[in-house]
Amino acid sequence: MAATDTLPAEVSSFVGRRRELTAVREALAATRCLTLHGIGGVGKTRLALRATADLRRAFPDGTWFVELAETADGALLAQTVAERLNLNDPSGRPPEAVLTRYLETRHALLVLDNCEHLLDACAALVDTLLRAAPALRVLTTSRTVLGIDGERVLEVRPLSLPDPTGTGTPTGSDAVDLFVERAGDVSPGFRLDDANTAAVAELCRRLDGLPLSLELAARRLRVLTVPQVLGRLDDRYRLLVGGSPAARPRQQTLRALVDWSHDLCSPPERLLWARLSVFPGGFDLDAAEAVCSGDGLAVDEVLDLLGGLLAQSVLTVDRSGPRARYRMLETLRQYGRHRLADAPAAAERVALRHLDWCLELAATARADWFGEQQAEVFTRLRACHPSLRAALELCATRPDRTTDGLTLASLLAYHWIATGFLSEGRHWLARLLAADDSAGPPRALALCTAARLAALQGDGPSAAALLAEGSTLAERLADPPALAQARYAAGLAALTDDDLPRARALLREAFALQEEAADDPAGLVTTGIHLASVEARLGTGERAAALHERCLRMCTERREGWFRSWALWARGVEVLRDGAPARAELLVREALQLRRAFDDRLGVGLCVAALAWTAVAQGRPGAGARLLGAAEAVQESASSHLFDHLREDRRRSVDLARQQLGDTAFDRAVAEGRTLGYERTVALALDEPEPPAPAATARPGRSGPLTRRETEVAELVADGLSNREIAERLVISTRTVESHVEHVLAKLAFTSRAQIATWITERRTGTSSDSGGGTGRH
Repeated sequence: MAATDTLPAEVSSFVGRRRELTAVREALAATRCLTLHGIGGVGKTRLALRATADLRRAFPDGTWFVELAETADGALLAQTVAERLNLNDPSGRPPEAVLTRYLETRHALLVLDNCEHLLDACAALVDTLLRAAPALRVLTTSRTVLGIDGERVLEVRPLSLPDPTGTGTPTGSDAVDLFVERAGDVSPGFRLDDANTAAVAELCRRLDGLPLSLELAARRLRVLTVPQVLGRLDDRYRLLVGGSPAARPRQQTLRALVDWSHDLCSPPERLLWARLSVFPGGFDLDAAEAVCSGDGLAVDEVLDLLGGLLAQSVLTVDRSGPRARYRMLETLRQYGRHRLADAPAAAERVALRHLDWCLELAATARADWFGEQQAEVFTRLRACHPSLRAALELCATRPDRTTDGLTLASLLAYHWIATGFLSEGRHWLARLLAADDSAGPPRALALCTAARLAALQGDGPSAAALLAEGSTLAERLADPPALAQARYAAGLAALTDDDLPRARALLREAFALQEEAADDPAGLVTTGIHLASVEARLGTGERAAALHERCLRMCTERREGWFRSWALWARGVEVLRDGAPARAELLVREALQLRRAFDDRLGVGLCVAALAWTAVAQGRPGAGARLLGAAEAVQESASSHLFDHLREDRRRSVDLARQQLGDTAFDRAVAEGRTLGYERTVALALDEPEPPAPAATARPGRSGPLTRRETEVAELVADGLSNREIAERLVISTRTVESHVEHVLAKLAFTSRAQIATWITERRTGTSSDSGGGTGRH
């Protein structure tokens, strides 16, 4: 089941751009591909985000926002988009095919942000999707147009500026409104007044109305006045353009602001800024200390320096998970990369330390995967996925590092499998194997790992070719881990081909090798689960039950969850086939409870399907039919040839439910189940209270708390002021007030100013009601 909304939350208020928002809406009504084109820092991403949020209701089948700044390899573009849509299909179909199949009947909006470095790949993918999906619209942001047939280009220009003659009000300018808004964020109480109005207007003109430049300049008001900011900026322009500020290009304007932010940092902070740029997609403290310390930075300095970069707004921090994670705006990260490249030897050392950190992260994750830290390991690897990609790219392009790449890609085997990134794992292994000419254990293990992933995707010919070399090399090296992997992968390939006797023989051999080595409990349990399933299908039920019990016991002893969920599910299916649906239901529900912690869509889909079968078998055909529909929706985005043998179980359940309900009632229940959504599907399957469906009037992603300025506007609305009166009171434009009122209504799911007034009154008096707060009950 794909995500239907992947818009990131807006962390600051959106100011101005009403004309551009209207232009985007009108263009997407008339064309199927729209590119927001403009220079860096002009606000393309924020405009795309807000326009997409406003258009949600126009696209009932989904709105998806895909950030591409962290994706460096065009060959991974379709995979990246599929991952963002939660289409982590392990079946072996090319990601382009998965996307086109999913989108071909959907009325949806896909946003691709920052396309310029993947221009050819983006053009090809967008063209393919638009031809396959007639109701799809695509919105892209890029510094360069795609150049495909049917593309319409909307130039995103800097914000409107105040009248240069000094006549008229500066609050009629979006640039001034944005600067005042951001200045108030860093210096509470900041207002336009007679003393600063002229300086603010001049500053906005000098910054050409570039939103990123305005935001960077506003941050300086923590320690400077507006005239001081203006004076220091003038000095920088003279250095950049030979004393002619009037002639400067807009990109130099942005460079001047970033240079200034850089110069305000201490030398150690600048050094850390440059080194942190090696991390795409963010990092945590441990990563920063491991990669960026040394060569002039002590490891115990890094924490304080991170605090300094946070105070300078070079970094942002996300504390929502078990580890605080830091990241840089992509413009600032690219600036850091250019600074780092100024010292090639130092840049090389940092890149190799980053690779070493990724290798250590992967090795630790592999060791901890079978244990109580498993969920944390899973979450951390997902968060570090962009860094792992960068390390693999380095290895694939450096002949002296391909062996490290083979090791890293092999250590990540469970990451590729558990996340559904099988195609990406195969991509990296194929590139690295092609670039490597060694004949040691890393190559043998990589060949067998690649064969395992191919077998899981039902690609028998590729698995066989990889195993031919991998098995031979493993036997020549007498390498037990690679030998066990080779036998296991061969067993999976035989299982996919439905050659059960051969699968049993190979899996038994793999199990014996792993049992003898006693150094890979995760591998032993994985092999045991598949072997138990084969034994049961071949009629040796007692041996299958014994294997299941052994696997479950091992998982319990290590307080492990992911493998235990697979063992419980597999055992539940066998118990159901043996005629004990009530016991099967208990086993599979426990499996599903464990699965939901990993967001394992393939596993969740299999569990929901099995619970549908148990419901029908126990005389609950209505619930079973709903679960059948829900399982179908989940499995659209996650399926595997390895489980084709379950088709007969599904057929029997469908026939029985249809017989008990009748065709019309059965089809209605299945259709209802398909519309539940992921969270409601899991709740239904576990017999939990279903979370409410999203309210039609609420806008997901915009229901967070009001910003400071929105709260001020809401207070004045409650006092009975009109938009014009509020604008005069706050010294902002009427258009900006209108925008704030719209945002307040959307965030609180209200439809009138009277509801805002009631909500504010209750907050002031300490009373409460069931309305407001984003409940969507109105």
